[in-house]
Amino acid sequence: MTTAPRFAAVTATLVAAALTLTACGTTAVADPASGSVAAPTSDSCSADTTTTATGPVSLTDGLGRTVELDKPAERIAVLEWQQIEDALTLCVTPVAVSDAAGYATYVKAETLPEGVTDVGTRGEPDLDALYGSNPDLIIVESYSADDELIAQLEGRGVPVLATIGADAADPIGNMKGVFEMIAEATGRTDRAEQVLTEFDEHLAEAKATVSTVELPTTDFLFFDGWIEGGNVVIRPYGKGALFTALGEQLGLTSAWTDEIDSAYGNGGVDPAYGLAQTDIEGLTAVGEANLFFSNDDTADSYVTELEKSTIWTSLPAVQQDRAHPFPSGVWGAGGPISNELAIDAYVAALTEG
Repeated sequence: MTTAPRFAAVTATLVAAALTLTACGTTAVADPASGSVAAPTSDSCSADTTTTATGPVSLTDGLGRTVELDKPAERIAVLEWQQIEDALTLCVTPVAVSDAAGYATYVKAETLPEGVTDVGTRGEPDLDALYGSNPDLIIVESYSADDELIAQLEGRGVPVLATIGADAADPIGNMKGVFEMIAEATGRTDRAEQVLTEFDEHLAEAKATVSTVELPTTDFLFFDGWIEGGNVVIRPYGKGALFTALGEQLGLTSAWTDEIDSAYGNGGVDPAYGLAQTDIEGLTAVGEANLFFSNDDTADSYVTELEKSTIWTSLPAVQQDRAHPFPSGVWGAGGPISNELAIDAYVAALTEG
């Protein structure tokens, strides 16, 4: 049985020629025995000319907590995939991360170097492995100041930076805010400004390209899914979802009209990620809309079963070749680079032929 990753599943058919990966931040792994992070090895980070701040850091994290550091963090441990990607884009290699294998499977925007300590699951990290990596800052994702994990981590005397992974009220703004927060904590604000400027330019150029295309309809839906109990579960990206917001920025109109509701799975979309839940038949609600979807390229991918369904094959978008898989590894809860990849995937699909 395939279950959904903590957020969005991945995608399949590679259209690498259509994707432009800018500002790649893969770096060399830090030596846990040393006091510093090794020099970056990726093309982008090796050529990076932005400066790193050196003075004390005082910032307010996503939960309103004050985080103070004597100097920018160099040896960071990161317990969520979006924030791992962000750190690498900032040319900072974590000394420890949660679920490195899962990250490598579902997030292709930034490659995690070999040798980074894997501390296990994101919700229940191996604390011995975590603190054995000698971090000077632990970055987590949380939605509550009463988070038991934060309290547990802070008991060891290492500062903890809490980030809000998603906010359906402003998904793109939140994505940028998390990136900027990690940049401030690591002294990499110059780099962050450069990356986000490139992101805004990338989005503007994509919008201009899509505006020249005559589409049968601008209505659209992005979704992912998984297999549960032998059945296909569809997860539509509704109001406030990051990939929905990107599509809307490109001039498309969301066809999933459920309102934000905390009762995720029982109607409505959740207030953080903007996700809904339905079955294959539920896709008929979007009518003539263009369809975009993730497709994990595993043997038990939900798409394999989806494509066997007569409901799926009867959808207008499927019959008219307007149902487009995203490339593998475009993470739906990622940072600027994942979102650039998603923008490129939209453009490639909308301009093909």
